[in-house]
Amino acid sequence: MKKLLAELLGTFTLVFAGTGAIIINAASHGSIGHVGIALTFGLVVLAMIHTFGDISGAHLNPAVTLGFAVARRFAWRDVPGYLGAQFIGALAASLLLHVLYPQDVLLGSTLPAGSALQSLWLELVLTAILMLTILSVSTGAKEKGITAGLTIGGVIALEAMFAGPASGASMNPARSLAPALVSGHFEHLWLYLVAPVLGAMIAVPLCIGVRDPGCCGGRCTPATH
Repeated sequence: MKKLLAELLGTFTLVFAGTGAIIINAASHGSIGHVGIALTFGLVVLAMIHTFGDISGAHLNPAVTLGFAVARRFAWRDVPGYLGAQFIGALAASLLLHVLYPQDVLLGSTLPAGSALQSLWLELVLTAILMLTILSVSTGAKEKGITAGLTIGGVIALEAMFAGPASGASMNPARSLAPALVSGHFEHLWLYLVAPVLGAMIAVPLCIGVRDPGCCGGRCTPATH
């Protein structure tokens, strides 16, 4: 239960800070700016890894949890609990933001700026890069330590900085689903659920291809390896 609570709180904080930055930026006529929003997403992930990494691994993302499971670094029987905690945390954050900013109609929802196909490929590649980075710097299914936090947070900020204006740079089904449910904007939601999961799956054979044997495919214990 401590691990599930950590995932819930971590994902809540991620969505509250990240989509909150988008909402407050709109409400304050751009005072935060695109770079500020990208940095907010990167910094909050860094902070949550340092806060909860030694408890739950600080996945904060259903695609990451599924990626660890496919890599056999995380027990499949623990996946439903993690996914549920992540979605509940994200939904709670979006509900609170809706109470605080009822005038915002999107609540930080991710929507393609161009075609749906363009955003699908962007989200797939972005998540593959992110998951490959996570697999490379994490210990088992735990993202912990100064190096992991800085590296993963840096990759998220980097990808949000250059791809955010095009696809929203979600890379996280919970981050996209929660504001869509609360705001009622389901346009193209499917691609933000499908592409990150596919991207995380693709990262597993890539990790195996570039690293020594043992990157993925080992035995795992419940919750973490």
